[in-house]
Parts: sequence; C-alpha cells; structure tokens
Amino acid sequence: MEEIVRAEGLKKTFTLSKKQQRIEKTGEPRRVAVNGLSFSAYRGEIYGLLGPNGAGKTTTLRMLSTLIKPDAGDAFLAGHSIVKEPEKVRDVVGFLTSDLKLEGFFTPDYLFDFFGAMHGVEKGVLAERKQELFARFGIDKFAEVQVKNLSTGMLQKVSLVISIVHDPEVVIFDEPTNGLDVLTAKVVTDFLAELKAMGKSILLSTHIFSLVEKLCDRVGIIIDGTLAAEGTLAEVADGDLEKSFFALYQERKGEIV
Repeated sequence: MEEIVRAEGLKKTFTLSKKQQRIEKTGEPRRVAVNGLSFSAYRGEIYGLLGPNGAGKTTTLRMLSTLIKPDAGDAFLAGHSIVKEPEKVRDVVGFLTSDLKLEGFFTPDYLFDFFGAMHGVEKGVLAERKQELFARFGIDKFAEVQVKNLSTGMLQKVSLVISIVHDPEVVIFDEPTNGLDVLTAKVVTDFLAELKAMGKSILLSTHIFSLVEKLCDRVGIIIDGTLAAEGTLAEVADGDLEKSFFALYQERKGEIV
C-alpha cells in the first residue's frame, strides 16, 4: 500500500489562561495537547482518529492541515513536509471543520469562486465543479442566499464543497457529522464513501463509534494526545469497538467508565 500521510512524533503544547486553568481544574500553566504522535494512512483509504473530547484529535488535524505548527516532529502528506513545505501541503489537502467560520454576508456562489481562485483553479474547471457539487448537495437553490440566512445543515454542505473546491488528493474532516440532523449527516457520510471510491484518501476525527465502523478502513485510538492503538477494526476492536475503546481508556487512564 502507498503511504499518503505519515505523522512522525508530532507534539503541540498550549499555554492556559487563568480562566482555562480553572475550567480544566489544573494549576499547570501549559497543557500538552499532542505528545509524540506517530501514525500512517494509505492512499485510497478512510483513516479514523477516534477519541474523547480533548484527546488531541482536532489539534492533530490542524497541524496536518498546516493551520498550526507543531512544536516538535513532522508529518508528510503526499510526500510534502508540513514543516518545510506548508504551501505544497495546502495544494494537496482539503480541510473541513465544524469550526469553519464563513462571513455571513457572502453567498455560497461567491465563496466557492473566492476559494477556488485562492487555490488557483482555472475558471472553466471551477465553473464545472461548482455546477456538479452544488447540484450534488442541493446548494444550487441557495447559491445567492447570504450565509447568515442558511440552515446549519446547508451551511455544513457549503463548508464541505468549499473544502474540496480544488479537488485535493487528501481530504481531512474534523468531526464531519457534528451537529447535523440525520438526513444531512447521511449526505455527508455517503459523500465520504464516494470520495473513497474516487481514489481519494480521507482522514477524519470523531468520537462516534458507529461512524468509524461504517466508514473507516483503519482507526487510530487517541487518548491524552498519544496513540493508544492502531489498526483495522478487526485488529483494534475484537468484534466490539465501543467495548474495546472503553477497556483501553480505563487501562490508560485508570478510570472506571
């Protein structure tokens, strides 16, 4: 199998404000979000990072997408270093997060063209992709509606098509179905399966066991910023992903859940 993503010893530490320290009930001024994380994902597969909130999933994906820099370590996407070649990484990666903020007075039509131009997509190709993707997700009827007037589900669809406007090799989704109703969530998961069928490589983070079981070829379980287990579902779950996860969590944390 051809390796498309390789993370090597990624580490990221954040400074905590006094308020954050109170919320997290700690006196420590810094928190290690990701601590020496290494894993590989292969071309044409869906790889899932599974873990609880605060495990380091989002921080990991933001580093892989070059939105933030690692304090140590490196990662390679389609052969390009996130540390030394961030511009080349952005050319081959599409990143979707539920935290994506789109200015409310812009329309889907404008945003698609804007991000397409940012990625250097030729106008004719951009127009074809817009027609195809807008029709696929039902955005065409809302193309000229301001973002602030769109439903949560439609906004997620707009965010999705913007993230893949440049037809990237690697698609990274942070909690792709978070906050969506069941119908919109199905549209998104069906499209992930379609992207895989098209030969795309997909990396997603989630805390939802059923999503991993439905979509992922392999999974990495992340706890406290480290990789606790990795492999196919058969290798990691032993027939019951949820049960295996909580057993591993209890072993790592020493907590009964």
